[in-house]
Amino acid sequence: METSTDGAAGPSTPAAVPPASLSPSRAGDFMQCPLLYRFRVIDRLPEKPSEAATRGTLVHAVLERLFDAPAAERTASRARSLVPGQWDRLRESRPEVVELFADDPGGERLARWLGEAEHLVERWFTLEDPTRLEPAERELFVEAELESGLKLRGIIDRVDVASTGEVRIVDYKTGKAPRPEYAEGALFQMKFYALVVWRLKKVVPRRLQLVYLGSGDVLTYDPVLADLERVERKLLALWEAILSATETGDWRPRPTKLCGWCDHQAVCPEFGGTPPPYPLSVRSADGREAGSARD
Repeated sequence: METSTDGAAGPSTPAAVPPASLSPSRAGDFMQCPLLYRFRVIDRLPEKPSEAATRGTLVHAVLERLFDAPAAERTASRARSLVPGQWDRLRESRPEVVELFADDPGGERLARWLGEAEHLVERWFTLEDPTRLEPAERELFVEAELESGLKLRGIIDRVDVASTGEVRIVDYKTGKAPRPEYAEGALFQMKFYALVVWRLKKVVPRRLQLVYLGSGDVLTYDPVLADLERVERKLLALWEAILSATETGDWRPRPTKLCGWCDHQAVCPEFGGTPPPYPLSVRSADGREAGSARD
């Protein structure tokens, strides 16, 4: 996504507009750091691809494509064989990932990285048996509008539907499973998806399943309607906070240990930086429009 670092629209980027929907990732951004949400959603500042995130995208693509084959042919060796081709497709669709190995002329680091992706794919076969699975949906884009007008959207890795009609939502993670005290944070994304499915289909998913390929763990949770109602209330409160920050231009940084991995330290006040001019109109305390922060 091309943007200029001053927050102005670049030649291939439309003018900044207020946020109109919420996804699990962007909800997580705001909860982690409101200023990070602003940088990603409103300013749309560019971010460098990372090896870990790109490997995750590659592994997801391989696991999705494996189900194109007949059940009996969904083997670990076939999955491994898909890695090079999916890497080629990823480079074509997202040329910026080539930068990851620009300083690797001999290809040793790339070969090691691809080997790590193959290892993650192989580990999946110790956690699930794809010959016994026939997903109803893969990489399913979902969107639902709540009564409040808030639009929720996201992409679900896999949806399994039993012959009895029960729904299981599955998400692959290429990292390690969180410690038990952090499990609720990990399940937030899944409950978000469950809420969207409930709003769309009037069906509460029977099971939410997180498959952690990095550590070989499977985390499951069986939601009830009260869970989804709580998530909806939380998202509505979160959205109100986002709308307030959007209108006032007041986006506060929230420093944590995750700041060490942030691409935006150069424009973050916590690191001595100055955010780009705010590209949207702001409202004063008395509710009157005060113009954009750059005027």
